[in-house]
Amino acid sequence: MARMGTGNMGRKNFLSWHGQKPQLIVTEPDLIKEILNNRDGVYVKMKVVGYGKKLLGDGLVTTEGRKWVKQRKLANHVFHAESLKGMVPAMITAVEMMLERWKHHDQGKEIQVFQEFRLLTSDVISRTAFGTTNHEADESKRISIEDMIDECKTFYFAGHETTTSLLTWTCLLLAIHTDWQDKATREVIELLGQKNPTPDDINFISRLKTMNMIINESLRLYPPVLSIVRTVSREVRLGKLNLQANIELIISTIAIHHDPEIWGEDVHIFKPERFSEGVAKATNNNTVAFLPFGLGPRTCVGLNFAMTEAKIALAMILQRYHFTLSPTYVHSPTKRLTSCPQHGLQIMLHAL
Repeated sequence: MARMGTGNMGRKNFLSWHGQKPQLIVTEPDLIKEILNNRDGVYVKMKVVGYGKKLLGDGLVTTEGRKWVKQRKLANHVFHAESLKGMVPAMITAVEMMLERWKHHDQGKEIQVFQEFRLLTSDVISRTAFGTTNHEADESKRISIEDMIDECKTFYFAGHETTTSLLTWTCLLLAIHTDWQDKATREVIELLGQKNPTPDDINFISRLKTMNMIINESLRLYPPVLSIVRTVSREVRLGKLNLQANIELIISTIAIHHDPEIWGEDVHIFKPERFSEGVAKATNNNTVAFLPFGLGPRTCVGLNFAMTEAKIALAMILQRYHFTLSPTYVHSPTKRLTSCPQHGLQIMLHAL
């Protein structure tokens, strides 16, 4: 991708070309907020083609208009707090099975946890189901077989890719910063002791203050979705910019999360205490400073699912193990559907 100058477009915005297609890179908070809130419906999802289309189908991630509204309602039901509560037993069982495999792993030897987390999140999805049917009497609520297939793909993406990315990067940071790992372990033991969590213990998740700080800092440093892309559907004015139809807008999550003007000169340092008083305080109420799951009506529907599963998994791991980074680990973040370590994540397990 070659950059081309475009005159004074603003301190943080610039135009680049992807082949013959112009792309405007936007990092100004006010403009990002306007794009993602999309009150006039001008900024639409980029059309997904090729491999991405086959993988995601016509699910929530790729659709627009009435079909998106219908699918979003279905997804909101699937990931609603009460529905999510019903998924907790499946999450606990899946983590128990993963940890049972780890029991047979030689202590002090490295384990490839990136693959373990992929297996875990796939297992959780296989144990959960949708709360609707194609036999609904109300046609407005009915879902076709084709739509169900597409939504299964959406569910897989929301529940598998994002959670795997979140778990992997958090595990990496805890393996490096063992002081924070120890703090998180103490918190878990104080709340749960050595017993496995149960559905009745679900309230413990909201009490994991240290772990919540750690996860938020992990999401800041290594957001699962590195950029958000929108297409301008018609000529429009964005701030001081006049935009032509069909130009692509790229919102770089990773750039925003690593902006020293927002986060300070220690922006590249792992400091969970930034979030000790919550996200709003950490960002000075700048809603677009922290976008690990997007913003506005198209905020990632799997947000609470991913956070709940990650907290349960990490809590149960920390009850049993202390872990450090393997010397064979090579730091090479890359992007597939979400951000992940190109060569996996190898850690050394030590039973408590």
